[in-house]
Amino acid sequence: MSSASVVPRLESTVLVAVDVQVGFVRDSSRHVVPTIAQLVGAWQAAGGASIVATFANPEGSQYERISGWTKLRTTEEQALATELAPLAGLAHQIVKTTSSLLKAPGALELFRSQGWTDVVLTGIDTDSCVYDTAADAYQHGITPWLVVDACASSGGREFHDAALLMASRNFGRRLLLTSADIHRMLSEGELQ
Repeated sequence: MSSASVVPRLESTVLVAVDVQVGFVRDSSRHVVPTIAQLVGAWQAAGGASIVATFANPEGSQYERISGWTKLRTTEEQALATELAPLAGLAHQIVKTTSSLLKAPGALELFRSQGWTDVVLTGIDTDSCVYDTAADAYQHGITPWLVVDACASSGGREFHDAALLMASRNFGRRLLLTSADIHRMLSEGELQ
């Protein structure tokens, strides 16, 4: 999808798996879980930093108050998808109660202290937590790269596509990559 002339650098980039949790894995999002796990594994094997971000929806949250949404409260719903669980131990782990990872306590400070200027985003939901993290990163001067076939929406393909359309307009089409782009860049040393 991308013929980006500028690529992220491994030492200043973190790969993030956003909310790859049982409560978000549905028929419309299940297909990306193996792709995400493969990317995280390859990224970690190349020596790249990674974050596994998970979402918790506490009682009285804005999600409950405004929209009545009360999912992602049980440990079963919050559990990582089976394919990702073994890789989480090598990643920074951040639990968030907001859609954007960078609004979690200490997350932006972690980015700054590690010198991460770029973030490669994968996960569920493209139209919510993935997009909101990308927008927040962009607003903080961090370049957001979205891996289009390693993101999905539990709401369906139309929400995923709408988020990618917004991302291409707001961040630039060159920041939309495929998992094949990332694997190629890792194998050819382009990220080094």
